[in-house]
Amino acid sequence: MEDAILYETLRERGTDLNVLLKWGLPRFVDVSNSLPYVFAAPQIPGEQTWADRADDVLALLDELIASQPVDPARVILAGFSLGSAGIWHIAALHPDRFAGLVPVSGRVPKTLEESQLAALKDIPVQIFQGGQDKNLLIEDTEHFVERLRKVGGKVDLTVLPDGDHFIADEVYGDPKLQQWLVSLSRRNTALVV
Repeated sequence: MEDAILYETLRERGTDLNVLLKWGLPRFVDVSNSLPYVFAAPQIPGEQTWADRADDVLALLDELIASQPVDPARVILAGFSLGSAGIWHIAALHPDRFAGLVPVSGRVPKTLEESQLAALKDIPVQIFQGGQDKNLLIEDTEHFVERLRKVGGKVDLTVLPDGDHFIADEVYGDPKLQQWLVSLSRRNTALVV
């Protein structure tokens, strides 16, 4: 059984699936010879958000688990920019479904209540942000990380000092992150299936 990585982004909304392969994790997967995981990058229409399509993402996940050799205990959500808002939303609603989260250049949820944060505490999180990102305040991300850690969350924040908003190629191509992705399982992160 393999891992499954669901990748969400806002930048590639619409109907042209080819735009997904231009950069970030979809590009990394596309140019890699062989990876030890099943990868899915759903695309939504331009006028919708991931919160609008959370049920569709979960239905896609269920379909992948049923049709591919995907271990349901090894599913990871990854997202870029506003796609990160989608993964926070979906993971907070269904924390028992995910082994890890990888938000990149992502807006952190300011409206999550402490109970929702506590629901995320057993999911390991790797947050990446560019130090020169003009779209996001590093202070907002640091504050969110503090809040998540206060409820017992397992979160690492990596700031790429010279990176701007578009750091996804560098982040997803990092062998350390790729190793982290394949090392996760809810069985070894104390989540109950």
